[in-house]
Amino acid sequence: MHIHILGICGTFMGGLAVIARQMGHRVSGSDQNVYPPMSTQLAEQGIHLMEGYRAENLDDRPDLIIIGNALSRGNPEVEAVLDRGLRYVSGPQWLSEHVLQDRWVLGVAGTHGKTTTASMLSWVLERQGLKPGFLIGGIPLNFGVSARLGESPFFVVEADEYDSAFFDKRSKFVHYRPRTAVLNNLEFDHADIFPDLDAIKRQFHHLIRTVPASGLIVRPDIDANIQDVLSMGCWTPVVQTSINGKAFWNAELHKDDGSRFSVLRENELQGTVEWSLTGLHNVYNALSSIAAAEHAGVDPQDAIAALNQFKNVKRRMEVIGKINGVTLYDDFAHHPTAIETTLDGLRKQVGEERIIAIVEPRSNTMRLGVHTETLAKSLNHADHAIIFQPDNLAWDLTGLKNYAQNIEICRSLEEIIGKLKLEARYGGHFVLMSNGSFGGIYQRLLNELR
Repeated sequence: MHIHILGICGTFMGGLAVIARQMGHRVSGSDQNVYPPMSTQLAEQGIHLMEGYRAENLDDRPDLIIIGNALSRGNPEVEAVLDRGLRYVSGPQWLSEHVLQDRWVLGVAGTHGKTTTASMLSWVLERQGLKPGFLIGGIPLNFGVSARLGESPFFVVEADEYDSAFFDKRSKFVHYRPRTAVLNNLEFDHADIFPDLDAIKRQFHHLIRTVPASGLIVRPDIDANIQDVLSMGCWTPVVQTSINGKAFWNAELHKDDGSRFSVLRENELQGTVEWSLTGLHNVYNALSSIAAAEHAGVDPQDAIAALNQFKNVKRRMEVIGKINGVTLYDDFAHHPTAIETTLDGLRKQVGEERIIAIVEPRSNTMRLGVHTETLAKSLNHADHAIIFQPDNLAWDLTGLKNYAQNIEICRSLEEIIGKLKLEARYGGHFVLMSNGSFGGIYQRLLNELR
């Protein structure tokens, strides 16, 4: 079968392409924003990529079109699909019907940490020889790919609350029907499609309704919004996680930065995680992956041993260079809370060493200016913060300075690079935070600092 994917360079759609190719299908796709790592992954898998959306991309009449949720009516290729009567489906529906049927689905949901937790869980299952399938919104460094079909009943999926397609406005995760569900956290996000937090809670409850009574829900003990969702009705056993607390799964910190901690199950010591990751959010992610893996039959001690070999995810505080006393990080930041927890973990790791955060507010929510105050305050752990104000941003970032004194606004990449070259004389940690390509600043900055 020839499957053509619209929006193929998105992390989710690119993962579908890899899985479809492994199933033996001929796969092609089109996109207008083509950049690594997804473009590189597609090329390595032998998937034909067409840059730009055009009706002629469909001239050989593929058997099935999978349409990504970033596309809408008016797109020339979407219009051609409809005009020519070609068969089409959303990505989540295709995944559900062709991959997840009859498999033990482990779904990881939440505003933050989905990619990292799903990567941890996949690695834990892999280390036990279970050869799981997975579809993750990033590239786990332990695997080198974001998706694979797998060779066992187990399939780990990053369960996103964003909508499925222009013709299916349900959240993606309602298609997945997990047996094991991890709910990392819940905050207001995706302001472009959700009017308020209650609307997101309703979607999460739709997910809860699909988890069987023989399944398991894993959640942190500190999230009141998740408790609100469960209070709407829950028919599945729930286990909680905590840090220095009393939950069923509890972590006792040995280092404040989260790089070393003991894992307790019902107050019984299971082992110690010692790794390169930092931040309390990653401690919660680890506990969730251990709990979910146990539900799939993995002994907690084996899960801990696997996590001690976990290499993190590409673009999650990934060190991309160390030059003349400067450590340069690439971090996939999409929400103020993610920025705050990441910088807090780094601060606890490096102590008084200088931290400079460089932020591109690229996610739809941040581009709409919904989180003005919280964005400013999320940068408190940085000594200095540089925020990029592109010409097409809908709001004036200078308002951020009303809430924090360490913020500077720059209107070009050249200006940012110039300031960082001056700052580099004093050394420190430069954290580039964006959920996109940030205009290719990464390599340009590396070149300039060298």
